[in-house]
Order: sequence, then structure tokens, then C-alpha cells
Amino acid sequence: MLKIAFIAHDRKKDEMVNFVTAYEHVFVGHQLYSTGTTGQRIMEVTKLSIHRYMSGPLGGDQQIGSMVAMDELDLIIFLRDPLMAQPHEPDITALLRLCDVYGIPVATNIATAEILVKAIDRGDFAWRELVHKYKPGVDE
Repeated sequence: MLKIAFIAHDRKKDEMVNFVTAYEHVFVGHQLYSTGTTGQRIMEVTKLSIHRYMSGPLGGDQQIGSMVAMDELDLIIFLRDPLMAQPHEPDITALLRLCDVYGIPVATNIATAEILVKAIDRGDFAWRELVHKYKPGVDE
């Protein structure tokens, strides 16, 4: 079971909802997280259960970033709007930096998201289970 987070800027929320709906069968059985409105919108049209954090500008990006820093996420799908300035840009940059530091795959557009979701469907994320299994202090 993977831990997957969804984040979408305002003008990308419809795209995220459509994407998650199309791949709902892949996301079933995984632990799902999101920022506030994005998660609410996804749950309104799917049968998925999503743990929702605050809205991105109100700290949701940082809450998801803390999960990355604690090695509690396996994948982030973050549909960003590169053509609109975001008031919480430093939080976004920090989240993406944490993903790079901790080796967490992050998709920032629909094309990359689709490649990663197809990899999940094929079982290509098994390496994350090995990382957790052999983590110091974890009983076998």
C-alpha cells in the first residue's frame, strides 16, 4: 500500500478531479492525502477516502511537506499552474525541494502523473516497500 498525496492549484482542480476519476481503480487500496479543496472535490465524484489537510495557502503544502520529511509519503501528484503567481510560492518551492532531498517522486503535470500512475498499476513502486522494510529500527 502506497501513501499518495494530491495537490492542485485552483485552475488545475478540474484536471485533477478528472485524472483521479479516470484512475480511481489504481488509487483504491492506497492511503490518500490531499490539501483541502482538492481532496473535497475528488471525494465528491469518487468513492475514494482521502485524508484532507488545510488548503495549500493556509499551510496544507507545509503539512504534506512534513510527511515527506518524516518519510511518510511515497508519491505526490501536484498539478501546478505555472502561468499564475501563487502567494505561497515559498511553500511550494520548499515542498518540491523536500521531494528532491528525500527521493519522493512528484508529478507536476498530467503527463508525468499518468506515467507514475501506470507504474503503480504495474507494481513498479515495490522499491518503496523495501526502503520501509529495511529502515533502521523497523522490526521484520
